[in-house]
Amino acid sequence: MDARIEQVTTSGKCTLDDTEYDVESNTYIVGDDEEVIVIDPAHDAEAILKAVGDREVMAVICTDGHDAHLNVAIEVAEAETGDADDDEGDDDDEDGFAAPIALHRADRLLWREYFGRLARDEEDEEDAKALRSLEPDIYLEDGGVFEIADVQLEVHHTPGHTPGSVSLYCEQLDVLFTGDTLHRGRPGSIGGVFNDLRRQLNSIGSLITPLPKDTRVLPGQGDETTVADEDARWESWGALARESDED
Repeated sequence: MDARIEQVTTSGKCTLDDTEYDVESNTYIVGDDEEVIVIDPAHDAEAILKAVGDREVMAVICTDGHDAHLNVAIEVAEAETGDADDDEGDDDDEDGFAAPIALHRADRLLWREYFGRLARDEEDEEDAKALRSLEPDIYLEDGGVFEIADVQLEVHHTPGHTPGSVSLYCEQLDVLFTGDTLHRGRPGSIGGVFNDLRRQLNSIGSLITPLPKDTRVLPGQGDETTVADEDARWESWGALARESDED
């Protein structure tokens, strides 16, 4: 098995309920010397594509629909990397990307809000219309599987951080990509703000309980951790949920 994981950490902004936060985001590149899948490209397409090199990007997976995970997704998906075979594509489909962009359907509203904001700032009406018409190429579903370099990335719908948040589990690499559902030592958030913390905690518990305890957890922000460490902390986060209810 030649599959490996590379990490690119970038800094930028994320807007949540009209408030802008500074965030440091992890992008993960999974694949081999020929092909890769890019998980959560954020902020700096140039840095991400430098890490990709001349390999072909087979898919871009967004684990949620916040703008930090969308702001360079198209640029990474459309980059001319590798020797992509266009025979299966439709050259007349101007809305398609060189590599498909995947997002859970429950975050479609966040997608539309983000590209709607870009459209409002666009002076050219045709470009604005194109931005408003953009849609993900693939809608992620719980239990769906992506294959790359002889390994599988299994999709787990983990709502709470956003309605369409997902995590990706790779048994062959003993790794769990949790996006902003789960960070090291705490449930994931943007600027300490939780959307639906009780639902998020239920998602985390259902996700990590059946997994091997030595599974690496690679989050959307911060350092990596393990299933064992986060499983041991999970029940203590109930206090956070109660505080969130009071707010």
